[in-house]
Amino acid sequence: MNIMDFNMKKLAADAGTFLSRAVQFTEEKLGQAEKTELDAHLENLLSKAECTKQWTEKIMKQTEVLLQPNPNARIEEFFYEKLDRKAPSRMNNPELLGQYMIDAGNEFGPGTAYGNALIKCGETQKQIGTADRELIQTSAINFLTPLRNFIEGDYKTITKERKLLQNKRLDLDAAKTRLKKAKVAEARAAQLNTSQPEENNIMVNVSYVLNLLHVKWLKIWAEEVTKSEQEVRITQSEFDRQAEITRLLLEGISSTHAHHLRCLNDFVEAQMTYYAQCYKYMLDLQKQLGSFPSIFLSNNNQSSSTPVQSVSTPSVLASASASLPSVSNSVVTSGISELKSSSGSRKARVLYDYDAANSSELSLLADEVITVYSIPGMDSDWLMGERGNQKGKVPITYLELLN
Repeated sequence: MNIMDFNMKKLAADAGTFLSRAVQFTEEKLGQAEKTELDAHLENLLSKAECTKQWTEKIMKQTEVLLQPNPNARIEEFFYEKLDRKAPSRMNNPELLGQYMIDAGNEFGPGTAYGNALIKCGETQKQIGTADRELIQTSAINFLTPLRNFIEGDYKTITKERKLLQNKRLDLDAAKTRLKKAKVAEARAAQLNTSQPEENNIMVNVSYVLNLLHVKWLKIWAEEVTKSEQEVRITQSEFDRQAEITRLLLEGISSTHAHHLRCLNDFVEAQMTYYAQCYKYMLDLQKQLGSFPSIFLSNNNQSSSTPVQSVSTPSVLASASASLPSVSNSVVTSGISELKSSSGSRKARVLYDYDAANSSELSLLADEVITVYSIPGMDSDWLMGERGNQKGKVPITYLELLN
């Protein structure tokens, strides 16, 4: 029973405190009660903390979008993180693209130019995917985790102490309001008319009783004023102590900024490493693809000299070939020039498969040897090829003249 009585008393006291705060808050909003203002330094610290929290959330969310553009994957990772379980490992986009390229290259044939190029590109894409995975992991540990710890840890503590400070302020202002009302009531009681009539004994007795009540009333309000003054002193002390605690926590925001700056440097270093790796991988891939004939190179050089519709024409192949000067190209060009100037024929090895576009052309298979020669009036990018009884035009960029 004693415990129950104590709980009931505590519940009643808490309800009274809550009601007092609600009344004070409402009267402040209506302009019917005075409000204790925080000092300018504390207000600035509160504003700085709120600003830090808002921008930290925005930066953190956008970084997550940058590292993982797929919203479904982000949601899945969030749930696994909350369940304290490891998310299943899956291929990222570069790795998936790389695997598709490798599978397609093997399907087309590693010995073909296109198949070989696809395999090399796929391997590079997989390397980029691995680098991307390392960037995500490093950024999550060194950048996102500290930001999240601030939002879910330090700032929650600041918010809790800030709410407590708000409650202490309401308690203080409510006590000041009660003291003000008690002093007003005491002044009014002191001003009451206490003169005693002398004509009627009954009236004298009534007046005597009223005087007694008046004296008692004055004592009651005097006690109320004393109690209210004591309550103001207590609530003022609690408010000052809570304001100091909140101020010390808020001054730690500067240290938070310094810590986040170090984390930002780590994030920039992780990005720098990632982009340097990607550049190296793509540079190596470009060098590997540079050994292929010009038809497999970028269309940028072709489009500058010929329309897009004529990409498959031999003249485009010749112009693209000319844009990559090399020793082997010069040797081939000189050999073909000698062949065109003479009326003889030469043996040539086919470098890559070629499908004839029409009946006037000859389809080719990689590594086969055919006979080639030139006829008057033929386009400079073509030769006539013979394989047994088959004859037709062949592009010179697919051929290597044999001695």
